[in-house]
Amino acid sequence: MSANSPSWDQAVLRPPVCDAWNDITEEAAYQLASCIVLLGYMGGSGIFGSLYIFGLLAPGYFCYALWGWLSACGLDIFIWNMLLVLACLLQLAHLAYRLRRNTIPEEFDLLYKTMYLPLQVPLEVYKEIVKCCEEQVQSLVRDQNYAVEGKTPIDRLSLLLSGRIRVCQDGQFLHYVFPYQFLDSPEWESLRPSEEGTFQVTLTAETDCSYITWPRKKLYLLLRKDRYIARLFSSHLGYDISEKLYSLNEKLFAKFGLRFDIRLPSLYHSCARRYSSIELSKSSAGERAYTRRCQQD
Repeated sequence: MSANSPSWDQAVLRPPVCDAWNDITEEAAYQLASCIVLLGYMGGSGIFGSLYIFGLLAPGYFCYALWGWLSACGLDIFIWNMLLVLACLLQLAHLAYRLRRNTIPEEFDLLYKTMYLPLQVPLEVYKEIVKCCEEQVQSLVRDQNYAVEGKTPIDRLSLLLSGRIRVCQDGQFLHYVFPYQFLDSPEWESLRPSEEGTFQVTLTAETDCSYITWPRKKLYLLLRKDRYIARLFSSHLGYDISEKLYSLNEKLFAKFGLRFDIRLPSLYHSCARRYSSIELSKSSAGERAYTRRCQQD
């Protein structure tokens, strides 16, 4: 160390005092760099705030590097600021990658905001659900069948995104399925993972429709692997089935029996037994009293 260079103690305890200020201001590159860096540090938080900050810091440090190379003639100034420019560019590339990875198609984004965001479902969990349906949106044209009574196997679970589906049984209209309702929630709940079955109703598109669908086996694997997603689907399916049953209250009538949109086998068989008891009671002396009691129910 040379004798003229001050020690660290002297630099801290007795810093040098400027004898005179330089009347000559720095070059325009230095002034521009300072303004850009000042604006850059006014950014907010979050991924877009970080994009704003590093997007301005990179050209700001680049202007500092130009000033160090052309005006200050300091190699260390140029090198340090170019390293800062490189760090900002790498950070921008990382943020752009994260932003692209977090971007989902418009239909799935709207689905997340409608069904999952109110329940505070993390976006990463929602991506696992979307990944299970391969991020594909299916479509139905008007009057096209989604399922045919007694023929279509129950091998999937679908959710309507747009349009309207008509549900019929034995040619009789039962109810509609509207956007963000499951098309086949009763069928899904009616079978165990190892069982197979067919639809007991016919589902027909009344308008052009779009929906997403999860293959049965693939969705069962996801539900078995993630208990949180399993509870989430259980609550959604339970709410969907209850909405369908409540919407069918107007379809209930008493005239030699009752008629429901019965797609759950346990409920179907219980009502079938009730139909048989009604038919037997018609030949008994208490037929009128029994019919009157059914009408009151």
